[in-house]
Amino acid sequence: MSYIPMEEYSRRWIFRHKDVPVSPEDLPLIKPMTESRSTQLWKSQISEKSLDHSFFQKDDWAGNSKSWLEQDSWQSAWDSNNKELPELLLQHLQWENNTVVYFCYDSDHVIETTWEVFLRCWKNFLFFDDGPILIGRKRKQVAQFFDNGQFRVGLRP
Repeated sequence: MSYIPMEEYSRRWIFRHKDVPVSPEDLPLIKPMTESRSTQLWKSQISEKSLDHSFFQKDDWAGNSKSWLEQDSWQSAWDSNNKELPELLLQHLQWENNTVVYFCYDSDHVIETTWEVFLRCWKNFLFFDDGPILIGRKRKQVAQFFDNGQFRVGLRP
């Protein structure tokens, strides 16, 4: 089994928060991965050596400054009543709605969903904002979010 039922996910509250409700149609499409599946994806797509963003090495694509192109703020969009992602993210991540995306908090916590669902629920994902990386299946474009309200966009190999 690759997924944890939402009822058993330790961070499920972020998708049940009263101020940022997730629709009953979207909730089953937000799939937390098991720890072993998260680790497998993290090692194959993010880093073989580092367990989270604070330990990236220069030979990790995410730890290489050349992987990152631009940065901007996500906090003001998150605080607003506007539900859209910041413009730079929308410009950089021009994925089809059915693109499978992985929101990678660290090597133990990865959530799979679709780009369409992420677009509607991105504020929920960012309740934990200490360096998570958003990647798309078979896509080179990436984004990383930080607890200072900033994000950066880039390309992975």
